[in-house]
Amino acid sequence: MRQSAALLIFGATYLVLAIGRLPGFRVDRTGAAIIGASLMLAANVLTVEEAYAAINYDTIMLLFGMMIVVANLRLSGFFTLVSAWVVEHAHRPLVLLGGIVLVAGVFSAFFVNDTMCLVLTPLVLEITGRLRRNPVPYLLAVAMASNVGSVATVTGNPQNMMIGSFSGIPYRAFAGALAPVAAVGLALTVAVIALVYRDEFRIENILQLEHHRPRVQRALMLKSLAVSAAMIVFFFSGWPVSKVSVVAAAVLLVTRRVKPERIYREIDWSLLVLFIGLFIVIAGVEKTPLAADLFTTAGRYHLERTGPMSVFAALLSNLVSNVPAVLVFKGFVPHLPDAAHAWLTLAMSSTLAGNLTVLGSVANLIVVQKAHHEVKISFWEYARAGVPLTVVTIAAGVWLLH
Repeated sequence: MRQSAALLIFGATYLVLAIGRLPGFRVDRTGAAIIGASLMLAANVLTVEEAYAAINYDTIMLLFGMMIVVANLRLSGFFTLVSAWVVEHAHRPLVLLGGIVLVAGVFSAFFVNDTMCLVLTPLVLEITGRLRRNPVPYLLAVAMASNVGSVATVTGNPQNMMIGSFSGIPYRAFAGALAPVAAVGLALTVAVIALVYRDEFRIENILQLEHHRPRVQRALMLKSLAVSAAMIVFFFSGWPVSKVSVVAAAVLLVTRRVKPERIYREIDWSLLVLFIGLFIVIAGVEKTPLAADLFTTAGRYHLERTGPMSVFAALLSNLVSNVPAVLVFKGFVPHLPDAAHAWLTLAMSSTLAGNLTVLGSVANLIVVQKAHHEVKISFWEYARAGVPLTVVTIAAGVWLLH
């Protein structure tokens, strides 16, 4: 009875995650995770103590700490300053596209991809409006490059943070394996978007743009940059990433310049709660034969190999989103012959799969929603570039990891 209840709760929770909302009710993905976790307790699938033990606090601490660090950088105006400098010095459309891809990809690798979408989308809209260019390819570049660039490190996106905690792969080793995938992926992003929107880039007009210096808080920016640089150095030195990020966040909270409420508003509390709920739901499923069945399936379809694992992870990520998809793999990846390689393959494929459709990642939705007052990006408009880019980047990732 308890196993049946656990499977039913798991199935219902993941169905809502796939759809996005519970039809007929005001229940979103975070609400579904909370309800699913609560039902696991109500059905006696898990005890309260087991639910507490199921939560991966390293992941929560890392994500929470990074949110505070990124909030300080964003409020200081650093991301806007660098982005504005790059686009103002790009005097041709293709160079402008490459500059946007580079900024979104590199910063996403260290400071979480969603943040770059929040910062760059209004800036790209303003720049393309002043230049009278088609904003769509440049907006797609923001979303797609932020996804691709975030492949490179543990701190690039939430699913990588989970994989880093589950696998124990050092930050430096993770980046050494996946940074080349991200670099090749960013080059492919420029190529695919330029090809799909070749009319925009065929005529290489000289772009003239007046210098417009964005407002920055210099003292806060210098402090945030110093702390961020030290944090990254400690990451590559092998210190525990969750510990380093939360200490860096604490240092930045000691300030006389920024009201703490402004920082707290930048924290995505619903994402943290979503993680906690999903950890508990997955712990309940691990008490059923499903984990063993998945391992049997892994053997049948050779998911220990880079290619099959990538395809399976990409498909699942587009069904239920990449964070829940990674949690499904949590139970059986450690049992594979080369678990570290399997974790890296999962990080690569689940992240790059986010570019397949507009619903594939939160980063895509941020760009579309923030731009919708000025330009409409439909599901099919996104897919024109997203589908071929996903195919070629995952193929490149499989080849590089293999």
